[in-house]
Amino acid sequence: MFSFYSKLSTEVYNIDKPIGHSFGDVEFYTERLKGIKGRILEPAVGTGRILIPLLEEGFIVDGIDSSAEMLDLCKLHCKERGLQADLYKENMQSFSLPHKYEAIIIPTGSFLLLENSIDAINGLKCFYEHLSIGGRIIVDIFMQSDFNIGHSSTRTWETPNGDLITLNESLVEANFIDQYTVSHFRYERWHNNQLIQTELERFPLKWYGIEEFRLILEKVGFSDITISSDYKFGIYPTDNNQVITFEAYRK
Repeated sequence: MFSFYSKLSTEVYNIDKPIGHSFGDVEFYTERLKGIKGRILEPAVGTGRILIPLLEEGFIVDGIDSSAEMLDLCKLHCKERGLQADLYKENMQSFSLPHKYEAIIIPTGSFLLLENSIDAINGLKCFYEHLSIGGRIIVDIFMQSDFNIGHSSTRTWETPNGDLITLNESLVEANFIDQYTVSHFRYERWHNNQLIQTELERFPLKWYGIEEFRLILEKVGFSDITISSDYKFGIYPTDNNQVITFEAYRK
């Protein structure tokens, strides 16, 4: 049975990408959100890696995530720092919240976890409906270039109590028609050289062409679209290894 961001996966994420860890995105999003006084929403909020620095800057930020484990850890991180955020267990493609937002942010390619095109478009429509008039979406995507089916790699992390967590990642599918890949992740926890926990995860990732994604945003209703690369605002991408950020407004 495959899980998705369950206990071991969440623990690894928390070790590997701790609160405030930045790929350039924390600084970029903080700068792009300057001047916003109303609510901000972060779908796929995870453990709060970006949400918490934004809260510490004085922004009002809510979060949603489909993983109960991720949300529990995010709540704990907020509590430890004396911060308040409204957090909801919801899916990106279909959620209903009691607020309208001045901005919705989806950093680091989390939107690409929606492998189904219908789900992706429904998600963008849901974002649009949750924005106030004049509100904006800021979303990162990236291209994929490694389609070596069967390729495996292994990484390891040591936990605070000295256990070892290993992750074996194998690419099992590349769908060039629907533009997504699927990897299988196998997490294992080792204590005193004994295997004590195993977790299997199916990990999909979709990809889009740059102008394709612009057209999708326009079809949903977004306008005034700015495309950036590697967290340099307005600099159009020139390399398929760059992070690509779209900023678009609700009319």
